[in-house]
This record gives sequence, C-alpha cells and structure tokens, in this order.
Amino acid sequence: MNYLRRRLSDSSFVANLPNGYMMDLQSGPRPTPPSSTSNPASPATERRTPPSLPPQALASGSVPAPAPAPAPGGFLSSFSSVVKTAQLAQNAAAAAKASVAVAEAAAVAPAKPVIRKPKILLVIDDLHTDWAKYFRGKKLNGEYDIRVEQAEFSEINLASYMNTGCMIDMQAIRGGTKVVRSFKPDFVLIRQHAYSMTPGEDFRSLVIGLQYGGVASINSLLSIYNFCSKPWVFSHMVKLYHSLGPEKFPLNEQTFYPNHTQMVTTPTFPVVVKMGHAHAGIGKIKVENELDFQDITSVVALARTYATSEPYILSKYDIRIQKIGNNYKAYMRTSISGNWKANTGSAMLEQIAMTDRYRVWVDSCAEMFGGLDICAVKAVHGKDGNDYIIEVMDSSMPLIGEHVEEDRQLITDLVINKMCSVLLGINTPQPSAVKPQTTQPRRAQGGHRSGSSSPSQSAQGSPQRARSANTSPSQAFQPGPIPPPVATGPGSQKQPPQLNSMWIGCTWQRGCRLGNLQLDFSTTIAQ
Repeated sequence: MNYLRRRLSDSSFVANLPNGYMMDLQSGPRPTPPSSTSNPASPATERRTPPSLPPQALASGSVPAPAPAPAPGGFLSSFSSVVKTAQLAQNAAAAAKASVAVAEAAAVAPAKPVIRKPKILLVIDDLHTDWAKYFRGKKLNGEYDIRVEQAEFSEINLASYMNTGCMIDMQAIRGGTKVVRSFKPDFVLIRQHAYSMTPGEDFRSLVIGLQYGGVASINSLLSIYNFCSKPWVFSHMVKLYHSLGPEKFPLNEQTFYPNHTQMVTTPTFPVVVKMGHAHAGIGKIKVENELDFQDITSVVALARTYATSEPYILSKYDIRIQKIGNNYKAYMRTSISGNWKANTGSAMLEQIAMTDRYRVWVDSCAEMFGGLDICAVKAVHGKDGNDYIIEVMDSSMPLIGEHVEEDRQLITDLVINKMCSVLLGINTPQPSAVKPQTTQPRRAQGGHRSGSSSPSQSAQGSPQRARSANTSPSQAFQPGPIPPPVATGPGSQKQPPQLNSMWIGCTWQRGCRLGNLQLDFSTTIAQ
C-alpha cells in the first residue's frame, strides 16, 4: 500500500489515470443500494452502466439487475493497462531513436563514386608520334581522365554551332582498317602546319571552325591562323626589330613583293627568293645575278603569289632556340654535305648553351599574337661573325636533338596544365624557369688554365664561355687564354694603349651586336 500511495502521489502518474479513480479511492467502498431508483449511482457505477436498454426489455417492463460493486481487482487491472501504455510509449520512443541512428549512419556512410565523363583531347599530328602513350594514366586535377583522339588535318572535318560548340568527324586508316568516329573535343593540340601552298594542304577553314566552336588549343587558334602567312609573321618581327634595336634583335633584311610586277631588281646579289608560304626549304631559290632574278620573276608570275627576297648569308652554322612552356634549349646545326640549305642533306646537330641573348630572341617572339606556348627562333651565324634571325616557328615546329622524348613530355605537361586552367579553372604553376635546360656538348669541359696565365687573362675568359655573336659555339666551350700583348719595352706605360686598342678591335667594332654583356667585358679589360 505504501508503494501505491507513493505512486499515486506522483502527479504524472495521476494524470494518466482514468477519470474517477481518485474519487473512488478517497470515498472508500460504498454499500450496494437496495434499488436502482433509491439512490443516485456513483460516478464509477454511472460510467459502467450501459448507455441504453434494448426495446424488448422496456416493453416487457422488466428492469435489469443493478451492476455489482467494483471488486478490488478492477483497480489493479486498470493500473496494469496504464503500465502497458507507458511501456508502449517507451518502445515507440526507442524505435524513433533507432530510426534516427540508422539515418545518421546512412548519412555518414561514403557515397557511391561519381563517374565523371573524360575530357577529349584532339591532337592534330602525323602518325609518327603516338601521343596517347604520353597521356596514358594522366588525369585533370586527379578527377577527369583524358581521352586522346589523334588525326591529321586531312583526316578530319567539322561542323560548328553557336550554342553547342564544335563536332568533329574523323575518317582515318588505322592498321589497314578504316576508322570513323564523331566526337566533341574539349581541347586541341596542333602539331601540324595549317596551310601550305602545296595543293590540298589548305586547312585554314578547319582552324576557323575550331575558333567558331570556341575550342581552346595550344598554340592559340589566333596564332595558328596568323602563322599561315610567313610574310605576315615577319612583319611582326620587324616591329620587334624596331622596338628592341639591331643589337638585341638582329633581324635579317628582307624585301616583300605582293606580286611579280614589282620584282624589277634587288640592290645586292646573291639573294634568296622565297615564293609564297612553304616549309622545309620548299619554294626557296638562291639567285646569283640579275639575269637569274628575272627568270625567277617569271616563275613567281606563274605561281600567282607573293614573294620575298633577302640577302644570302654565307653561313658557318645555323642556330635554333626553342621554348616549350618555361623550358629553353639551343641547338647548332652545321652542314656536312655543303648544301647552302642547312636543313637539306647531311648536317651535324649539337646542343649548345642557352645564353641571355638567345633568351631575349625567343621571349620577344613568344609574345606575338597574344602569346606562344611553343615556339622556336631560327638564325644563321655568318662567317663574318654576326648572327641573323631569319624565321620564327610555332607549335608545329619539329622536335630535334637527343631530347625529343623529354620535349614531348614537356608538351604533355603543358597541355595538361592548360586544360586544367581552361576547363576546370585551376591554375597549376608551371615548373620554374630559373635554371633552364642548358646542356653543353662534351667538348665543353675544358681543362684548367696553365699556371702562367695572369689573373687578368682568367677574367677575360669568362665572357668567352658566355659566348657572344663574335664566337662560335665550339669556341665558346674552349675558353683558352687570350694571347698576352706583345711586349714593346720595359716600361708599362705602353700597356694601357695596347689594352685600349684590343678593346676597340674586339668589342667596339662589333659592339652593336653584344649589348650590356660586351660593355661589362670591356670594362673588365680596361680595369
């Protein structure tokens, strides 16, 4: 009973009891009334009375016996029902908590990986280089695979739409089987000339279609289209010549003829006449005299194109400076067969040191047409000791030397960085160009100077290793001591004039092609 009293004193327990239970407990047990009409029924009895009597009982006049008084076990049964209700409520709360825990566990569980659509890279190049091999396993930001589609200009066609972009149709022969595919490129690497005057090699319309479809590329489509005319490119090099000066940018002199009617004569002979737009030495003729010049004029008239003429340079070797991203390389090519075209016949190719002077050349040309990611500058080192820049090439330049695989990997990394920047908006820093590739030939390792060399002679050898236009690359890597001045007397009073005359002969007469480097050299000698 004490337990029940404590439970009944709890307000929450009492609130859950049915109506009338507390009143029954307080009033105690009541005697059974003698008749159903003498005393009013208690609330508990009234609650248990049937709501109505059947009509048969009313008609017969019989009155049912009054309901018996509630036994003491009725309260315990009601109490057990309340306990069961509380247990059901607890079970419902536990089930709700379990459902919440399951939902939280489902939220914490890792989601299924999203399969991203690969980005399509179109490489326009011949089949000698399998570019898919270099992009295999590469991803953009670690998320997007790169699907490489390689074809030549002659194997593709396209249709460009203002809203949906560019759609490529490729028909190529692979392993004796005709392959037909259609795809929408996300990026283009152009390693082939877009235009040549050779019949059937004018693909400028495809460049226009790619630009119309808004496809990004290396080099830019703007520069690719501008490089479809060599005189047009040379005209931009003329601007660099006037802005930098002949000392920093020694451009070879050239004359442009829009047609054959203006080709009357040329001020000097021999000259090299270049007809139209061609590559790899095609369309270039060496003219020795005025009669031959008139003969070549008739050929230009038959070709119905423009032409250029430039003085023929008796070359000692050719120089090529290439830039791929932030990587620089310089090469020297010497003809062995004796052909006046160094790229024709047999030639010896050798990598040389990259100097600041060469860097100015290629960096200046790399700023043309909004920027060139891949470019190369060709120059001729004449037997007169001077350099002459003759041409600049774009991303279609051939890769040469012993580092072809390295250059292809550099192009691959450059394309991936560019695709991340254009397609994903992620700017990946390129490798620093603080120490560019400047591998020297084996003969670059010269021995120590003899002990008889004076300190001044050692100081004079450093600019020779740096190399200027006055020294060949082979001489640049063999820094022997400068011959001492001829002794003219015991007094040292005549020595400064000898040093002064040597400064005039070595640097001042050729100083227009050396710039600040030669000025520092002359200052060292004068001191």
